[in-house]
Amino acid sequence: MGGDKIKYMSLKFILAVLSSIIAVSCFIPYIIDIFKGTTKPHSYTWLIWTILQTIGVVAMLKGGAGLGIASLSIGAVLCAFVFVLSIFYGTHNIKLFDKVCLVGAFIAIGSYFFFRDPLLSVLIVITTDLVGFLPTLRKTYEEPNTETVSTYLLSSLSSFFALGALSIFTFTTSIYLISLVITNLICALVILYRRKVLNRII
Repeated sequence: MGGDKIKYMSLKFILAVLSSIIAVSCFIPYIIDIFKGTTKPHSYTWLIWTILQTIGVVAMLKGGAGLGIASLSIGAVLCAFVFVLSIFYGTHNIKLFDKVCLVGAFIAIGSYFFFRDPLLSVLIVITTDLVGFLPTLRKTYEEPNTETVSTYLLSSLSSFFALGALSIFTFTTSIYLISLVITNLICALVILYRRKVLNRII
């Protein structure tokens, strides 16, 4: 029994390390493309993601997520870095819809601090994350060449491995990571689809 437990914990550690490595590597091409001028991040989305991932880490930690928050913690720091870059190199394609999403996201973030229940906190984070994701998804649909598809694919994969690294797998600890797997994958598919459509038109 002791040997099985050690193997089980070793597997979780490996998955946590793998998830963290991917979490870092997925940002490298994105940041390079920002400096190249080919990728133009939406500042609203990256600001919201920075705040939310930080909240998500705290909520999941309280829920007993353990090593599963390693990649998410790294992601929070790198999201903050991309947000800073977006101020100087980000898109100017910002519309009223994006501003409404930003206000809605901040209202949801504000409501988080009124609740002390980890599950409710995570659900608020997920909802806000989706709202904050919408400006980038809209911009991506209109300008698919201003995003780095590999970043979203790798980010989805990182969150998937992080699920396997969770010390305690419950709805509270896993649902945020599951949402990240899905939303990042959706964004990658939108980029690929829209690029294909626009290439046909050209």
